[in-house]
Amino acid sequence: MSGVTLEKAVKKYGEVQVIHGLDLEIAEGEFCVFVGPSGCGKSTLLRMIAGLEETSGGKIHIGARDVTRVDPSDRGVAMVFQTYALYPHMTVEENMGFGLRMTGHPKAEIREKVSEAARILKLEDYLKRKPKALSGGQRQRVAIGRAIVRGPEVFLFDEPLSNLDAELRVDMRVEIARLHKEIGATMIYVTHDQVEAMTLADKIVVLRAGHIEQVGSPMHLYNDPDNRFVAGFIGSPSMNFLEGTVSGGKVHCPLLGETAIDAHVALPSEGSRVLVGLRPQVLSVEEGPSPLKLDIRERLGGVAYDYLVDGKDARIVVETRADEEIPEGTEVRLVFDPADAMFFDGETEARLR
Repeated sequence: MSGVTLEKAVKKYGEVQVIHGLDLEIAEGEFCVFVGPSGCGKSTLLRMIAGLEETSGGKIHIGARDVTRVDPSDRGVAMVFQTYALYPHMTVEENMGFGLRMTGHPKAEIREKVSEAARILKLEDYLKRKPKALSGGQRQRVAIGRAIVRGPEVFLFDEPLSNLDAELRVDMRVEIARLHKEIGATMIYVTHDQVEAMTLADKIVVLRAGHIEQVGSPMHLYNDPDNRFVAGFIGSPSMNFLEGTVSGGKVHCPLLGETAIDAHVALPSEGSRVLVGLRPQVLSVEEGPSPLKLDIRERLGGVAYDYLVDGKDARIVVETRADEEIPEGTEVRLVFDPADAMFFDGETEARLR
């Protein structure tokens, strides 16, 4: 096991720079998730660590070794891809041991390592089957098993669950979390799904346009985001943002009618634009005159999501009890504790503290 350190890591394609001098330290045994929207550079960064993309500038260390110019096969990493990439003519056992056979390992050692990986992944009963006789989740476990038998210093996962249906994704999330707990290896995982990031990670790295926006534990990013982008990306459903203006030392939001928010942070100058961040979980609604009306209610068993609209561009999501009976189309007011609100500069979108 080894940690991974990036020092001013840069990636360019010709004149186009896609990774902008990133510094990052991933501790030994840590489960680190790169998350962000499509095109933010998370898969490129993972491939740079793997050696599948040349690093244009800066350094990459795995443990104490500078691997910036080291061949991928000598970096001590194993990568699990979005596609399973299994050999269809080979059995599960043969697929999992293929890499060791190619490097000339003794047959007894290969059998021992494949058997141990199969135990960890609960694949003992499938070792003689071929991939076509397996479900999608089982195939992905075989791909992970192929990585395990190599005994890498670092595991790299590139959106490994995106091809699975919703139920299998949940099951495989649990399997990967259990795998990390059992073997304790350093793992770096790429996803655009913030739910995967929140449930799997020890550390989340939020990326946007090749820059790191914030690094921290899942709950730290959820409770203490540095800017609007992180606040809106982490959490499901996403945080609501209300346009507001500073007036008389308070924040006035058109969607709240005459109600002004007594902010608990240092506000910018009079007349400045401010964004008020409110998570759906801290909101409730009550009937009454308001710019907002209840448009749609989604019932999800014990909870429901109310979608409020103002007839223009605004849409607010509120988490409520599923048994509440406010008719759709009713005008409703937002109710919340100002202490639960977050405030962001309207121009820079940085958090006001």
